[in-house]
Amino acid sequence: MHGQYTYLFVDVLCLLFPLIFSFTKRYNFISEWKYFFISNLITAFLFIIWDILYTSINVWTFNPKYLLGISFSGLPLEEYLFFICIPYAFMFTYHSFSKYFQFNSSRLFNIIQWFVITALICVSIIFYHKVYTSVTFFLLALLLTVLKIKRVTYLPLFYATYAVILLPFFIANGILTGGIINRMVVIYNNQYNLGIRIYTIPVEDIFYGMLLLMLNTAIYEHFKKRSKHSGQTLHLPLM
Repeated sequence: MHGQYTYLFVDVLCLLFPLIFSFTKRYNFISEWKYFFISNLITAFLFIIWDILYTSINVWTFNPKYLLGISFSGLPLEEYLFFICIPYAFMFTYHSFSKYFQFNSSRLFNIIQWFVITALICVSIIFYHKVYTSVTFFLLALLLTVLKIKRVTYLPLFYATYAVILLPFFIANGILTGGIINRMVVIYNNQYNLGIRIYTIPVEDIFYGMLLLMLNTAIYEHFKKRSKHSGQTLHLPLM
């Protein structure tokens, strides 16, 4: 694999098998595409704006040696693809789990949820000067609070899915941060994070990934529920 294809390889690897199995009868994720793509469009837009801003102030940078060299607004093409490929792989897994497993909430689960929210807020306040840490933790706490107030029922399924995809997440992110292969594609500025690494991966990435995928899931579930309640099929505008 040539160096310039490293990030693209990660994107394709994450997308390949979920995309192939989406067309099978057993999983049939293509029937959910209308919900996925509208949720992904909204979420990707927000995260790309965030990404452009953080790249511009050097929260993280990209090593051009491992990129195709195509960029828009300071972000490489591969980074745009990241916000499609990773959520797609996650939502495919989430959809598959929902077909074969049932995860229920409990009183203990709800207590733990509020404890996590409180911890996230505390960390975001204590490390307010670490912009990657503080903003990520605060926004995740905010989203969790909204979902708890709305009493959504899919959070146990979300967490179960996220726990399963953490292994491929670490593999993919390990490649990008120079842990698995000696190629640091994404370079983090420790001035803006806690400097705590799991292998070579900033600990913030776990919560950033959770925020990205939870927002995708929340919007996906919202439109899916609205479509079922109205008895109408959600149609996406054609370009």
